[in-house]
Amino acid sequence: MPVVRGKKLVVTAGSKMPKLNATTRENQMEGPQVKRASSPPHGAPKKRTAFIDITNEKFVLCNYMPSQPTLNPEMRAILIDWLVEVQENFELYHETLYLAVKMADHYLSKTPVHRELLQLVGSTTMLIASKFEERSPPCVDDFLYICDDAYKREELIAMEAKILQALSFDINIPIPYRFLRRYAKCVSAGMDTLTLARFFCEMSLMEMDLVEERGSLLASACLLLALISKDLGGWSPILQFHSGYQTSDLAPVIRKLYEMLLAPADDKLRAIRNKYSHKVFFEVASLPLVDTDILENALSQ
Repeated sequence: MPVVRGKKLVVTAGSKMPKLNATTRENQMEGPQVKRASSPPHGAPKKRTAFIDITNEKFVLCNYMPSQPTLNPEMRAILIDWLVEVQENFELYHETLYLAVKMADHYLSKTPVHRELLQLVGSTTMLIASKFEERSPPCVDDFLYICDDAYKREELIAMEAKILQALSFDINIPIPYRFLRRYAKCVSAGMDTLTLARFFCEMSLMEMDLVEERGSLLASACLLLALISKDLGGWSPILQFHSGYQTSDLAPVIRKLYEMLLAPADDKLRAIRNKYSHKVFFEVASLPLVDTDILENALSQ
C-alpha cells in the first residue's frame, strides 16, 4: 500500500500543520445499495421516521471548543484537512473519513486534549474507523509512519482504548454522507449533482459552526444547495417525505454553507478543494456559486 510519509503535526495558535502530499485518485464506486423505500402517495403529509429520530437524537453534538483550553477551530480544521489527505493516500472509503471526524468530535466533546496530541487523536479515530468500514484497513504501523513516528505504538494503542471507552464503544455514528446518498437516490440525482453535494458536505466537516447539525439535516441542506446550483428544482414532496425536512428547516443551514463557500479559500486548507477539482470528481470545486438572489428565491418557495 503506497503511502506518502508525513511529519509530526505540531499545532500552535498561529502555525501551519504540515501535511501529506495527496495524490488524486479515482472517484470511488458506490458500495452495496440499499433498496429504495416506496414513495408516499401524492400529497402525503411530511413523515419523520423512527430511523431519523433515533440516529440523530442520540449523537447530537454541541460546540465543545470552549471546554478545550489549548485548541481552537482553526486547529481542528487543519487536522481535518490532513485527514482528508490521509484518506486519499490510503485510498479509504469516504465513510471512513466522515466516521473518523465524527468520532474525533465526540471524543473532544468529552475529553480535554492538548494540542500536541491532536494529531494522535485524529490518527487513532481514522484507525478505528478503518477497522469499522474497510475490508482491508491499514495497520497501526501505517498510521505511525504517516505521523513520521512522532508517537509510539503504545501511545496509539492507549489512545484507541481511551477513545473507545469515552464513547462507550458506541461508534456506529450516523454520518451525513450516507444520508446524502439515500436522499439522492430518492430523486435519481445524477452523479455530477451528487458529487457537487458531496463537495459541499465534505467542506462542512471543516466548520465548527456546523458540528452541531444533525447528519440528516446537513445532508439534506447540501443536496438542496446542489439541486439549486444545477437548476434542478427545489425540495420535492418525495424528499420531504424521506428526509422529514421542509425547505424552511434547511434554509438556515444552507445559508451557513453558502457563506462558508463564499469566503476566500485558505491556502493552508486546500485538500478538499484540490480533491474535488479533479476530473474524476467533475471538477465541481471549480464551479461558480449560484447567485444569491436565485438561492434566496429558491429558499422562499
